Amino acid sequence: MAEPAPARHLLIPFAGRGSPSCRAALPTLRLPKLEALLGRLAVTATDTQDESTRSPPHERALARTLGIAAADGCIPWAALEARRNGAAAADDTGAWGLVTLCHWQVGIDDVVLGDPSAIEIDAEESTALLAAARPFFEEDGIALHPSARPGRWLARAPIFQDLATAAIDRAVGHPISQWSPLADAARPLRRLQNEMQMLLYTQRVNDDRAARGAPPINSFWLSGTGALAAGAISPEGPVPQVDDSLRTAALHDDGIGWAEAWQALDAGPIAALLDHYNAGAPVAITLCGDRTAQRHEIQPRGFVGWARSLFERPRAAAVLEAL
Repeated sequence: MAEPAPARHLLIPFAGRGSPSCRAALPTLRLPKLEALLGRLAVTATDTQDESTRSPPHERALARTLGIAAADGCIPWAALEARRNGAAAADDTGAWGLVTLCHWQVGIDDVVLGDPSAIEIDAEESTALLAAARPFFEEDGIALHPSARPGRWLARAPIFQDLATAAIDRAVGHPISQWSPLADAARPLRRLQNEMQMLLYTQRVNDDRAARGAPPINSFWLSGTGALAAGAISPEGPVPQVDDSLRTAALHDDGIGWAEAWQALDAGPIAALLDHYNAGAPVAITLCGDRTAQRHEIQPRGFVGWARSLFERPRAAAVLEAL
């Protein structure tokens, strides 16, 4: 007897986007696989908060499925990564934070956070900058560790306990002052950030980057702060596959690119999830926008409900607009 297919859960950040160009692209979307899938599933969870939350809907939804409960801006992504890569033991309850190198775009009136994923930093550059930065962090009692991703470090210190910080996906493209932590506890970090800006300006890494036309690395962004309770976390069902293919276009309000990425999603991962459903396997999909995360799953329904689902498909644009 064949083994039953495993459950699958697809989580899609930036499925809805309220920026002008992406919003204008919504009526043009043709997503038959998504509409077919949503017609067979039912909404089982909705999390709606305003756009001022430091933790965006996709991070809140992922944390929930992993069994992590945390206040806004305090989802301990750094502590979780530290456990997974061996920098922290399973019973470590210390506070951690993610230090992500980035490019601050200086304008006439504002300083804006550029997307860190666009700075094109390699492992050698990240290692060199970590070695230069470590003494400055250690002076403030902050231990720095490398991560698997160049340009992102893991930092451990008591100051990160209960310090709310904004996710990068909230802050990209916005003035730094809008999202930087303003609590009194963050004052040493703001001073450290100023020191790092002066240090980075003098680094040969940036000279080499300038020579090849890459943007300078002139600051860092702190996020993912907080601590995990001792012991293993307990996910609620299958850990979702996170598909962030909409992210870049959404953050840059590239409506055409966002629509094209949606078409590829519909023809690829969503079509595969629909095939999985049609094979009788349990599936779930979580669609996330600027304000809302909405989870759709299989729910028992009678014959009438099943028949209705075949002919009364929800319009994808309406579902995504509500996110």
